[in-house]
Amino acid sequence: MAERAASMTLRTDFSLLIDGKLEHSDQELEVINPAFGTVFARCPAASRSHLDRAVKAARAALPAWRAKSFAERAALVRKSSEVLREKQNELAELLTREQGKPLSQSVAEIDRGTAQSDGLVGIEIPNEVLVDDKQNHIELRYRPLGVIGIITPWNAPISLALGPLVSALYTGNTVVLKPSPYTPLTTLKVAELLKGVFPPGVMNVLAGGDQLGAWMTEHPDVDKISFTGSVATGKKVLASAAATMKRVTLELGGNDPAIIMDDVDPKAIAKKVFFASFVNSGQVCMAIKRIYAHESIYDELCAALVEEARKAKIGNGLEPDTTLGPLQNKMQYDKVVNLINDTKKTGAKFLTGGDVPKGPGYFLPPTLVTDIDETSRLVQEEQFGPIVPIMKFSDVEDAIRRANDTRYGLSGSVWTKDTEHGAEIASRLEVGTAWVNQHRATSAFVPFGGAKESGLGRAYSSLGLKSYMEPEVVSVAKQ
Repeated sequence: MAERAASMTLRTDFSLLIDGKLEHSDQELEVINPAFGTVFARCPAASRSHLDRAVKAARAALPAWRAKSFAERAALVRKSSEVLREKQNELAELLTREQGKPLSQSVAEIDRGTAQSDGLVGIEIPNEVLVDDKQNHIELRYRPLGVIGIITPWNAPISLALGPLVSALYTGNTVVLKPSPYTPLTTLKVAELLKGVFPPGVMNVLAGGDQLGAWMTEHPDVDKISFTGSVATGKKVLASAAATMKRVTLELGGNDPAIIMDDVDPKAIAKKVFFASFVNSGQVCMAIKRIYAHESIYDELCAALVEEARKAKIGNGLEPDTTLGPLQNKMQYDKVVNLINDTKKTGAKFLTGGDVPKGPGYFLPPTLVTDIDETSRLVQEEQFGPIVPIMKFSDVEDAIRRANDTRYGLSGSVWTKDTEHGAEIASRLEVGTAWVNQHRATSAFVPFGGAKESGLGRAYSSLGLKSYMEPEVVSVAKQ
């Protein structure tokens, strides 16, 4: 009851950040706690005028920020990580209230975001000498693109903001950042905490609805858009950015397969496979979304995954020992409920879940489905929720073909004791990242992004950092 009362307390202590100053707006966003389905906070919603002023501030701050060395910019990023770690518990609680994930996962998200930030600023981007002979000295250099617009999603709003934010700032760009209207609060608090770390105008943060995102992608003074979200919205971002030839990085959805070979111990891998499928209630772009299990271990794997599902505690993310929180918003909840009902009509077998609980909040139990047709929506679409199909195969060539039979291509995994064979199978998956005996393993030093319709470009590593810079050839004829 105390938690319910706390959720009913309306918080309004949030502000936009423009040119180093906290600002309010005549318009507001209502933010819902998904554990209760009720509004618990309001924050200002930016107008077009706010955006224009933020972009203008970012443009004005660009020359001085660009003139700083990599080392100087890296030092400020590391300082920002220290600030966020000092306020980690406060931020994590707010993140759980607006996003729904268990508190331990909110803490881990801030840990991951700050660790990746510190890792990124340890990567060097040197000039590359292409030719150095008696006639010519030719170098490939990299210079900042300018003002970067960053649009982030609701499933991991802090880690998925810090990655592009730090990539842009470290490489000498200035930023206008827009969080999802479903989860704007923690990002606004991060901006408030960091406003004294970076010079005014270098980092601007605006909350707002979908219209604000559209204004950003079409804005003539924004030089690049970094967008993380759905394939459908990513296509709209790309089309809008094309009008001004903006550079884009798109990290979009996935329908990630896991191929489980016949030599594994199902009980030994079940916990890892379950977590990779259902973490954040399945609301992860690179979560396992389809499981292909060899027929010889299929039944045992199903039983082991059912046991993991039964052990999972579903509830408010602020309650102790919660492992699965609610879905983040009503729109996504309704989509997954519709998918569950549609799957029932196909005659598929539900090993766990399938029932929609009554009561407040957007809760759904972990749901495992077998005996499902490959053409069903659950197999073909990205569910982005706690329902996963398990399908049988006898021939690995067939499993690879079925795994690749999708318009998505974000990531996938292979599970086997024969790691050499596993790596060979993984290399044939048509994805941006293929893991062996793991899933969702990412690093600041390793590129991440999608193939096919799962995105354009890469995040992290020197490859990701260079996407925030313009490559320029400087060719000198020797006298």
